[in-house]
Amino acid sequence: MKKWSLTWLNVSRVAVLRPILDHQVFHRVHIGEWGNSIEWFDEEFGADNIYAWAKEQAGEVSHEMFDEWITRNELSLKTAAEALGISQRMVNYYRTAHKPIPRQTWLACLGWEAIKPNTQVIPRCLPYGSQGPSVIAAV
Repeated sequence: MKKWSLTWLNVSRVAVLRPILDHQVFHRVHIGEWGNSIEWFDEEFGADNIYAWAKEQAGEVSHEMFDEWITRNELSLKTAAEALGISQRMVNYYRTAHKPIPRQTWLACLGWEAIKPNTQVIPRCLPYGSQGPSVIAAV
């Protein structure tokens, strides 16, 4: 209940969002013409976007986050598959929301982005600058 109240309170502080606090305005949302979206005023939100937002709000990884990772790192389906050690088919499934993205796959994405290896050799540790490997080796 407190989380809902806090979110509602934050909405009331943003001028452009304030109208949704009015129940008559909020209830104007309706299913889009073809049944695969919702419409509200002049905006249309596709089912895939709503699905992605719901996953992200639940603390899961969405296909949009995965696709943004691919784009941000300028990867093709092939290079993304090679980076993660999975098939191009699985990369495409994840990118298009046909399969859920496992937590370990997302962690691998973040790890790959952190080190951006330029060879096929997997590094033994994260590059922490000049002190990293010696500190890790000494432990």
